[in-house]
Amino acid sequence: MMDLVTSWVAAAGYWGVFGLMFLENLFPPIPSELIMPFAGFAAARGELSVTLVLVAGIAGTLVGNMFWYELARAIGTARTRALCTRFGKWIGVREEDLDKAETTLRRWGPLAVFLGRIMPGIRTVISIPAGLIEMPRLTFYGWTALGTTIWVGALTMVGYILEEGYNQLEPWIDPIGKGLIVLVGVLFLWQLWRIWRRRDN
Repeated sequence: MMDLVTSWVAAAGYWGVFGLMFLENLFPPIPSELIMPFAGFAAARGELSVTLVLVAGIAGTLVGNMFWYELARAIGTARTRALCTRFGKWIGVREEDLDKAETTLRRWGPLAVFLGRIMPGIRTVISIPAGLIEMPRLTFYGWTALGTTIWVGALTMVGYILEEGYNQLEPWIDPIGKGLIVLVGVLFLWQLWRIWRRRDN
């Protein structure tokens, strides 16, 4: 089962890792907690380069955050909040999510951008208030890159180390793999349900 999953990741290649991590930071269809360990597992098997996996994952995350930050900075507070009110229910980001992220940002400053890389619910939207308050680009991208590198690196190494212990863990790998595939499906459907539910409210 893990052979099948990692072959899918390897077939998608670095652009697949980049694309999934980019989308995870626009709206979370599949969380990075599943994307990068699978990529690390494939890298440990020699199907991908671990260095390029890290580069692809980090780049995808940065571009996804760049989209929200630059958009919010360009269109301003009033129009951004109006867009969240009107369209946020379609992508799972509503005004209350923005309020939560902005409160965190104002309380913790640039550190919130760093910590936001590993905080579910904050990760996707922290870039918007950073753009709205016009946090300096060097500060935003620097702290985002640092937090992203640590987070993506840690997740990738989990998969990489898991493969190195494959022989010892082999009896557990198949049920774990099946469980992870089910988890991916459940998380994807849950995100769709969450978006549709918010759309109807």
